[in-house]
Amino acid sequence: MESVEAYSVRKKQELDLLNSFLGEPLTIRSPKSVAEVIEQKFHLAAALKAEHVLHDWALTETAWTHSHRPRSGPFQFEYDYQRADLKVRGPSFYGFEDQSGSQTVYTGSGMAAISALLMATASIFPQADIVTMPNSYGETAELIDGHAKHLRRIELGGSLAEITAFRGSRPRILLLDSCTSAGAFGAIVKCDQPRLDLVVFDTTCFSSGSGHIVRALNWARETTTPVVLLRSHTKLDSLGVEYGRLGSVVFTGGPHAKQRLLQDFLAETRNAVRLFGGAALPAHFPPYVAAPAYRPLTNTRVAAMLRNNRRAMRHFSAALAGSSAVFHFAHGLYVTLASARTLAESDARDVVAELCADLDRRGLPLRHAGSFGFDFGAAEWSRDRIRERCVVRIAAADLPTSMWDEVVAAVAAWWKAHERQTKRSVQKVGKDEEGKLRTEKRIA
Repeated sequence: MESVEAYSVRKKQELDLLNSFLGEPLTIRSPKSVAEVIEQKFHLAAALKAEHVLHDWALTETAWTHSHRPRSGPFQFEYDYQRADLKVRGPSFYGFEDQSGSQTVYTGSGMAAISALLMATASIFPQADIVTMPNSYGETAELIDGHAKHLRRIELGGSLAEITAFRGSRPRILLLDSCTSAGAFGAIVKCDQPRLDLVVFDTTCFSSGSGHIVRALNWARETTTPVVLLRSHTKLDSLGVEYGRLGSVVFTGGPHAKQRLLQDFLAETRNAVRLFGGAALPAHFPPYVAAPAYRPLTNTRVAAMLRNNRRAMRHFSAALAGSSAVFHFAHGLYVTLASARTLAESDARDVVAELCADLDRRGLPLRHAGSFGFDFGAAEWSRDRIRERCVVRIAAADLPTSMWDEVVAAVAAWWKAHERQTKRSVQKVGKDEEGKLRTEKRIA
């Protein structure tokens, strides 16, 4: 458990880190509340971005001045027209020592990264199967089904037989995703004969130094399968302030025999980024990534969220038996709750809005937010594609243990009351309909 005092000290360190990268640092007070932490942190992030723009006013999309090489903290940029030929030099966001042979393509978002890579596969694999895991990131599945017509998507069911029982001549790609269940993820990386031509690993919801990423990379290396890492950096890599929209595709060293294939994918991905206009913006690179304090603070933040999510799982399992949709996601950062009645998307949105408004009136830090990884809890609707229903996602926050426990208890109490009200409403509608039918029969 983390006390409020320890939390405040840690948050002051995060604020000091952000402040240290301002040319004219602000006066930072020790935060007295969670609301003050959030406000100061977002204020500092805005000040950093504003200072960057004012300092580099002459550095537009077209490098018309050629006055000096633009940079953001440790990142250096070189371009004539950045949407076509942006080159980035700088540290890796991943917290691994062995990065030899890896090459990175930066994009304007996580979806821009996966879009560019999937489009790049068409030139190398004109027809291929792409295997997705249960409840993988919904927009990725939507992208494949709607726009990557050269890829035939195969979603794994309850068995992993599709991975090992390879038949046919089509190349096969595995999309490994942290949004699937912990059990499915663990079973995949234990498979000793995957018979895959490429692994595409979306690491977005794992900490950049997560053991899950190391485990997957070791598995790919042992099975001599080339692997490409995808990531959105707006969630866990910016101290919770969503510094800017930034994504990446990392082509790892991979098995020696497959280096030519990875180089071909690298070239085609760069071309796709250029043609779709999906390059990153220099202003969106957090300048504090290489600071000595950055990674310890980031690791501690993610550890706090993981710990708080485990506490939420235990509480919801006891207090809301029968309402759980999926608790044990591989990333361990959120849980989903399912209503007893079938919710349409609009219904789920309304439930989330009502829940967050009620907790906000009580001064509890739960926000209606489509992302997560903040210093406040985040609730949003989500789609459970296994059971074809809409659910409510509760994402853990980096909060003191006692305060997060209070948020979780309030969510559980609200959910139980809402479900009781919903049940009474359904029963009343049923009785009204029954009475209406009886009246119609008497009249007839």
